[in-house]
This record gives sequence, structure tokens and C-alpha cells, in this order.
Amino acid sequence: MVKKPDTNKARIKRHMRIRNKISGTAERPRLNVFRSNKNIYAQIIDDLSGKTLAAASTLDKEIEGKGSNKEAAKEVGKLVAKRAADKGITEVVFDRGGYVYHGRVKELADGAREGGLKF
Repeated sequence: MVKKPDTNKARIKRHMRIRNKISGTAERPRLNVFRSNKNIYAQIIDDLSGKTLAAASTLDKEIEGKGSNKEAAKEVGKLVAKRAADKGITEVVFDRGGYVYHGRVKELADGAREGGLKF
């Protein structure tokens, strides 16, 4: 019997490998990405205090209804960058969450850069 590989388990393994190397501080928090089949989420996290400083997703009222495509991901990136700028955050560490830097994840990163975040 051929067993189907558990892709989410492999993603979590990659994510933990990444998280061992990067961490968010108050000066340079971590921009975390979570991608589901229907939505994409972004959080800016200070790992030292364990607090989320800013967040955005396709479920927000400003973006709602655009679906889970590249355009919606870019809008989420711009929105999280705007919310971060309101809190005085300009530099972040990008955490792709174990996902391949391609498609929606790349568009979210590009949108965040357009919004003014540096990474």
C-alpha cells in the first residue's frame, strides 16, 4: 500500500527548522505568514514578550471578498505594513512559515515591502 505523505507535517518540520534560526525582537519583530486553502494571515510578533503587535488577513473587512488569490495576498501585505507603520515598526524579520517562497507567500512579502516594511 502506498502511503500519501503528510505535507503539513513536513511544513511544520521546515517551520521549526526556520524558527530555530530566527526570532523577533522589539526593535525588529517577526512577520509570520500562515496560508490556508481559503485565506492567508500575517502577524507581526515580538517573540521576547510573546505579543502580536499587528495582524491582517483576508478575513478583515478592508479585504474581505477578494478570495484567496495573489491579489488578496498582496493586499494583506500592504494592510499589515500599514498597521505596523501606525505602531512605529519599519523593519521586520520575514518568517515564511515553512511554505515555499512562491505564489501567495511571495505576493504577501512584496505587498509588505510596498507598504514600507524593510526585510
